[in-house]
Amino acid sequence: MTTLSVLFLGGTGRISSACSWRAVEQGLDLWVLNRGHSTSRVLPPEARRITADVDDPRSIANAVGDQQFDAVVDWLAFTPEQVRARTDLFRGRVGQYVFISSASAYQTPPARLPITESTPLRNPYWEYSRNKIACEDLLTSLYRDEGYPITVVRPSHTYDQTSVPLDGGWTAVDRMRRGEPIVVHGDGTALWTLTHHRDFARDFVPLLGHPRTLGEAFHITSDDVLTWDQIAHALAAAAGAEAQIVHVPSDAIAAVDPAWGASLLGDKAHSMVFDNTKIRSLSREGFTTTRFEQGAREIVAWHDADLARRTIDARVDGLISELVARFKV
Repeated sequence: MTTLSVLFLGGTGRISSACSWRAVEQGLDLWVLNRGHSTSRVLPPEARRITADVDDPRSIANAVGDQQFDAVVDWLAFTPEQVRARTDLFRGRVGQYVFISSASAYQTPPARLPITESTPLRNPYWEYSRNKIACEDLLTSLYRDEGYPITVVRPSHTYDQTSVPLDGGWTAVDRMRRGEPIVVHGDGTALWTLTHHRDFARDFVPLLGHPRTLGEAFHITSDDVLTWDQIAHALAAAAGAEAQIVHVPSDAIAAVDPAWGASLLGDKAHSMVFDNTKIRSLSREGFTTTRFEQGAREIVAWHDADLARRTIDARVDGLISELVARFKV
């Protein structure tokens, strides 16, 4: 049986790092191309490392040479221009180009739940999502016009031990430990899907080199659905604290911090629950294995292991205090 040859453009990020380890565990011949900068997430020793500038097609071409791959996974494309350059580079020498899109590209707010892969793509609130949609439009044209072997994957909110899913990051956890209130947008009851990166990797790797994925889009999410208040309480419990929550309307947050507001109005303010039937038809290894209560304990333990990881953003801390003072009942 021929070993599948896979190139990751990127491979040490929050999601891609788990996929790198899973790919090697599953016996894939993994190549990872990045700039070689140090990272807190290490690659498996079996991965073949290539150092190049992923935003410079000539740099990639020189580093890769005439190597052909069964699959290329692009973790680092965010604009149509980047996608065009990389699909041009690998035309005729790749069996599958996997574009990592985003579930935030789905219709926002959604007209119906659960979200399926056929839910329309439209997000008028967040430029990041609109760029991902434009990338998907380009890839769909390439597939229709010339049969370019594309597969689109849409992650939702995927986390690992380094990432606190509350707005404010570790600053919010530190506030809870200090007995200070935190801000949760809306009334805290919007349903949200959190996916541990190990669970994402388990479902992602079977897509690589799979002929039935060409021309198709898949979202990969867990079945772990919580309200934002439940997320805050789970993190507080893991940190040995209590969550004093002040609810603030998302548009009020957007008025004082447009970037924070865009991520809410364009994504987190709306309930997002996913139908995972399509990915389950190809990846039959089970459902969610890491519930957020366990994930929250991993997050707190990782941060507590090194003081340098417990960074406090003074600007965000002050902004939260300002919002609490205005909206606390």
